[in-house]
Amino acid sequence: MEIINVIEKEVKDAIQEYKNNASDHYDFWEEHIKYVYEEASLLADEYGADIEIVALGALLHDIALIKKVGTRADHHINGEILARDMLNKHNYPQDKQERVLKCVLNHRSSKNATSNEELCVCDADIVAHFDNIPMLINSAKRNNVQEDKIIDYLKEVFEKDYNDLSDRTKESFKERYEKIYNEIIENKKNNLTFK
Repeated sequence: MEIINVIEKEVKDAIQEYKNNASDHYDFWEEHIKYVYEEASLLADEYGADIEIVALGALLHDIALIKKVGTRADHHINGEILARDMLNKHNYPQDKQERVLKCVLNHRSSKNATSNEELCVCDADIVAHFDNIPMLINSAKRNNVQEDKIIDYLKEVFEKDYNDLSDRTKESFKERYEKIYNEIIENKKNNLTFK
């Protein structure tokens, strides 16, 4: 699985370039990609999916955002193009390549998934939000959400994310989701804010 290490290094190099040049210096690896990669690997094991395909899909799913190609709305489409170029550069087999590219293209919703591998990447992309709540708080602040509205923002994001999960993952994630969600409600009851 040498290809996974090679692509991981290329993605990390692209992230470093983004951090050095973007005004927000956002660290895609530390804030999101590593969580997606870890969650996707766990789901691949649980669902009997091809770990190599899932790992590459997880590493490459946001490559268009990292390389600042196109908009957030079309990053899955541009990501597929960039991922194809990267995999072709390493002579990655065409049949496997197509499966990885489908993970990138369809990662925005489990409703689009047509394989176990795609499902793992889609659901991991969502579950990763629950792994890094501070990232979501920072996102709210970057989007000018008022401090006293951040808890409402989190509740809305979490509800949407949970509902976007596949039924299979939703069931196994339910207890964890409820625990996190209830914590947020408790914070709201106690009038806690995030600074």
